[in-house]
Amino acid sequence: MLWPAGLSLLLLVGAYTDIRERRLANWLSLALLAFGLAHAYALGGLGAIGWHGAHAAIALVVGMLLFAGGIIGGGDAKFYTGMAAYFPLAMGLKLVMWVTLLGGALVLGWILLRRLRGIPLRRDGDQGKFPYGVAIAAGGLAVAWPLFGLA
Repeated sequence: MLWPAGLSLLLLVGAYTDIRERRLANWLSLALLAFGLAHAYALGGLGAIGWHGAHAAIALVVGMLLFAGGIIGGGDAKFYTGMAAYFPLAMGLKLVMWVTLLGGALVLGWILLRRLRGIPLRRDGDQGKFPYGVAIAAGGLAVAWPLFGLA
């Protein structure tokens, strides 16, 4: 089964690069989008592409609004958009819920770890920020694995 392996690999690459570089490459977001729409076509043809594409389009608009408001980074918005293409619009709220819940837990763990290690919570530059691509990847995997019968 290629779809869960491809999605998992791309999400893990994104999480890793966001941790290491605090950057999510455009090629990664585009690969997620392309493979997500191909997955949709394999599931249900052009009609499925429409629902998966609608989910990605809405995710992009909301993500860009959050980016414009300084709430998330542009790479995070594009990464989430690419991942959203793997899921139909009907699963949008479930995906947002898992990314938010796991993101909150990961941020709390990150804060605790930094405090225990004596690292100040506020630092200049991107290395002082939580790599939210990790939360996006975790939420996507949490939704995808049961969907593919892997959990």
